[in-house]
Amino acid sequence: MVRIRARYLPVVMAGLLLAGGCKAPATGKSRPAAVHRVTPVAPVLPSVPPAAPRAVVTLPPPLPPAQASRPWVAKRLNNGDYVDVREIAERYNLRASWVTIGLVMQLADARGVVRLKFESKDHAFILDGTRVSLGETTVFNQDSLFISRIDVIKSVAPLLRPAEFAAQMPGPPRLIVLDAGHGGADPGTRNLVMHLDEKNLTLDVVLRLKKLLEGRGYRVILTRSDDSKLAAAQRPDLEQRDEVANRTKADLFLSVHFNSAPATVTGTETYVMTPQFQISTGEAKDATVDKAFPGNQQDLANIVLGYHLQRCLLAGLNSSDRGCKRGRRLVLCFPECPAALVEAAYLSNNTEASRLATPEHRQRIAQALAAGIDEYSAALAALHPAHAGPTEIRPAAAAPRKNP
Repeated sequence: MVRIRARYLPVVMAGLLLAGGCKAPATGKSRPAAVHRVTPVAPVLPSVPPAAPRAVVTLPPPLPPAQASRPWVAKRLNNGDYVDVREIAERYNLRASWVTIGLVMQLADARGVVRLKFESKDHAFILDGTRVSLGETTVFNQDSLFISRIDVIKSVAPLLRPAEFAAQMPGPPRLIVLDAGHGGADPGTRNLVMHLDEKNLTLDVVLRLKKLLEGRGYRVILTRSDDSKLAAAQRPDLEQRDEVANRTKADLFLSVHFNSAPATVTGTETYVMTPQFQISTGEAKDATVDKAFPGNQQDLANIVLGYHLQRCLLAGLNSSDRGCKRGRRLVLCFPECPAALVEAAYLSNNTEASRLATPEHRQRIAQALAAGIDEYSAALAALHPAHAGPTEIRPAAAAPRKNP
């Protein structure tokens, strides 16, 4: 789960008691008398709609070499380098227009389909209906909107035209490491009204997802397959999870969690590693902003992975969109392969918790995650047809560990 902002900490919601949390070790307090037991099995339930067909990705036509390789023209704003949104439109054959002059600009394709929306002073943009976080806010200047050059290179461009970065992108994943958040003495988020512990729900979803992925032809390794931790202390436990991926030379690392916030908050969000020199989503400052971690070696693939996971979770769960975000989480800092952490729902919200208590909904989460991995795999396979993995395709060096 995500760290709660300071202004939310004093909020106490009647009827809902939360103990522990995604980043906090378990306390010595006694557990409630009745705790919901989630049976860690992965049946394909007849009441759940069948999984969607394999993802098929058709790449847009490549840009002319001169256009694709030319550097982005940057303007100095707010002590940083910013790119005009109209230049993004020109490079990718889109048409820029104001929705609200000086505030909201949209980019549409030749058919008039709106692909992107940018809003002044916003920390995110919308791509094909899915929210993607930016490292810097959008700026209005001289009758246009501008976004930081790093955001263009690390987020907008690889999502709009991944073929430009084919040489820097990995092939489609074959070996996947799944991480069920928390475990053992660390329950994670707890909803005492529903008698639910995050650690049980994450393990159940991961076991279901493992079965789905293996049925699609992927190899899957789990960081934990029972109610246990990898180490007694919190930090070594988190560090050992990504080390499973590094030791096995995995192609993808996915950590599954459920969120906590004031009881009225709902929705789904996905985190990928924050690029070097950028502030993580929701943070005012970051002492490690100038450091490059092993996870930054996969910045381009990370954003593609996070975007497809978030997009498929929203579609599969009919959930509110809290965005594809950036974070320097320990499990994202050190994997040497593309990595993401999903917060599929808010366990602190009784309505979402009641859905999570049902095997049918946990199966839907697993199916949505499998669909997101399929979409990501298809996107990479379209860039590297000779290395196509389990997904159908229609083509159109690790740094030493440093403490964040």
